[in-house]
Amino acid sequence: MWDYSDKVKDHFFHPRNVGTIENPDGVGEVGSLACGDALKLMFKLDKNRRIADIKFHTFGCGSAIASSSALTELVRGKTLEEAEKITNQDIADYLGGLPEQKMHCSVMGKEALEAAIENYRTGKPVSRAAESKIICTCFGVTEGEIAKVIRENELSTVEEVTNYCKAGGGCGGCHADIEAILQRLGAKKPTAADESDKAATRPKQLTNIKRIQLVQEIIARQIRPALQRDGGDIELVDIEGTRVIVALRGMCSQCPAAGVTLEQWVQAKLREFVDEKITVEEAPK
Repeated sequence: MWDYSDKVKDHFFHPRNVGTIENPDGVGEVGSLACGDALKLMFKLDKNRRIADIKFHTFGCGSAIASSSALTELVRGKTLEEAEKITNQDIADYLGGLPEQKMHCSVMGKEALEAAIENYRTGKPVSRAAESKIICTCFGVTEGEIAKVIRENELSTVEEVTNYCKAGGGCGGCHADIEAILQRLGAKKPTAADESDKAATRPKQLTNIKRIQLVQEIIARQIRPALQRDGGDIELVDIEGTRVIVALRGMCSQCPAAGVTLEQWVQAKLREFVDEKITVEEAPK
């Protein structure tokens, strides 16, 4: 389970500026549902060309929601030139820090803001995929996006790149390409002291009892209420280590997208708040 600041939890449970704006001046969309995180951001300028209103919709983990919410608070009232200077690290700092493995959420917020501003200036939708060739086919991350996060965040390892933009977090087939980009940009190799500091900040190992308690709590408090609002439900059948077996009930049991619900909602939530190694399976019917 990740160690989240109180501010991250506040912006996750009580996100600011969720919604849409009628006739927005700029709209930016980044990520995709297939990749697990997606963000749509829109803003409206006042007569002084300052951001008078800004709204968002996010599909993703708690860190993605909190980062999107924080971003809207950071840029409201600013000119576009001022807003452009906000970095993904500014978003993370505003939230009191993010786990390294969740820094890609702050990057997604920064990219959405850049896309919305470019949309305002050009009047055209912004497609990041067209900028350069795709390196990570699992998450659709381009060479340009990888190089950008490396430069802006002074990254030095493939693991750090994955943390900041998800590239390399799937099948691993692009690791050699990411390493080549790191070498081309002259990334500094981590020292033994750096690795020691990183190890100290990794989530601590959960006992089986604690893992079971957390799984039960997250299902009861966050997953089940959301499914029940749509006429569905979920039953915890069994837990075997990091293998969680559930049964979908009500409307969820008949839904053709049940597999997507299990992987991108139930499993994603449990990995976010309990253990990143958890896999969720549906019990035989």
